Amino acid sequence: MTEPLTSAAAVVAAIRARRADLAAGGFRSDRHNADPADNFAVLSEIGAARLLVPAAYGGLWDGTASGGWGDLIRAMVEISAGDGPTGQNWGTTALVAREVFDAHAGLPEETRSELARRLLHEGLRMLASNAETGVNGVNGVNGVNGVNGVNGVNGKVTARPADGGVILSGTESFNTNSGGLGIANVGCLLEGAPGRHHVLVELTHPGVEPHDDWDNMGQRGTRSQTITYRDVFVPDGRHYAASMPSPVFFGAVMLLHAALMQGIGDGALDATLQYVRTMKRGMLPQFATPVEDPLMMRRLGARSSRLAASRALLFSAADRLEGAAGEDLSAIVAECFRAKVACVDACLEAAGEIHELAGARGTSNAYRLDRYWRNARTFASHDPTDTKNVYIGMYEVTGELPSLAAIVRV
Repeated sequence: MTEPLTSAAAVVAAIRARRADLAAGGFRSDRHNADPADNFAVLSEIGAARLLVPAAYGGLWDGTASGGWGDLIRAMVEISAGDGPTGQNWGTTALVAREVFDAHAGLPEETRSELARRLLHEGLRMLASNAETGVNGVNGVNGVNGVNGVNGVNGKVTARPADGGVILSGTESFNTNSGGLGIANVGCLLEGAPGRHHVLVELTHPGVEPHDDWDNMGQRGTRSQTITYRDVFVPDGRHYAASMPSPVFFGAVMLLHAALMQGIGDGALDATLQYVRTMKRGMLPQFATPVEDPLMMRRLGARSSRLAASRALLFSAADRLEGAAGEDLSAIVAECFRAKVACVDACLEAAGEIHELAGARGTSNAYRLDRYWRNARTFASHDPTDTKNVYIGMYEVTGELPSLAAIVRV
């Protein structure tokens, strides 16, 4: 049995060494519109989950709100460079792990220990089940019909108290990482209690109904399908009151989004270079090979430089977030916005230019080079880059950002 890696840097390096394996798994997952289970077997073999678990439970994260983000973001880039959907799935587990291990969640020691054990040794995957948009009308999100009337009070997913726990009912319309089953961290209203609540639901529960309706052009392996919860009983100790994300957590969400895009862009450049090395012609007809063609070399050099710049800003922002104690958090969050903008722009350029360089033969589904653009464009549409530029501009002029309640969309 392989000994576990003893440092976060070693885990990141091990993931980087398996990027080609992750890309091969992503190719298969994209072709079959399937969960990238093979890639999660690779990540389990490496021990990537140790970056998600506090050291007190055998992980490599110090358990603090600002700790470990530098290594986690670097790992996210490497995973996403292999395969964007795998990166988004893994990052979703990372975010939920940060929530459930936070002291503010107040989960009992028994639950925390169980979650840590399953993450480390059983390949547990977790998802954030929070989106209710579109489930109350005809032709809801992702094409689901007939789900109106399932949700509880005011069309919201609702938990109601019961002896020894709560009973959850309702439909959530967007559930990234649900293809591997695992546990959903479901956002809901708790009858008789103020504010939002979170309930940890085993997706193998018979009252959980996945709709298998995720058929988007990109990020296909995220299996971001609609899920309906039909009177699912969840025992006490596995639900908790939600709280507004801290500025550190919100900045980290922006960085995880940025890391996904950066990774897809890096993977697109990898794929472009691999293909170009096999070509027997340049873009300009007078050049027999790509390396003789200055136009191709200029384009590749420009993409490499642009991705290197966005990567440097991303890692700098992650390291700054990790040392956030006592710093101006508004300045750090603004830096996280900048990193996301830079990574999105660099990624879309790298992914969008593959076929300019590869030419018509490169459009064959034997290569599926288009998946990099499809993945990049799909995730970049999650929230408009222009909104981030607005907030950056506001910070530049006023030195302040709007309240998180006004801008949060994770």
